[in-house]
Amino acid sequence: MSDVVGVLVAPIIIFMIFVAPIWLIMHYRSKKQVSQGLNEKEIHSLNELAHKAEALGERVKTLESILDVEAPNWRNKA
Repeated sequence: MSDVVGVLVAPIIIFMIFVAPIWLIMHYRSKKQVSQGLNEKEIHSLNELAHKAEALGERVKTLESILDVEAPNWRNKA
């Protein structure tokens, strides 16, 4: 039993000294960045992506309407 404890103690100590503090720092740093919100560049990129998504949605609707006219049973074919 003491062999198992001896084998587990070293990794636990290494984890507590090196990994856990870095993990906590990175965790709370990311929480801080999330709470600050988006910066100007990220908002601009997000708006561009939203406009592109809307345009692609319109293209899909157009393609579906063309397919509905030319091949009425296209939705049933799998």
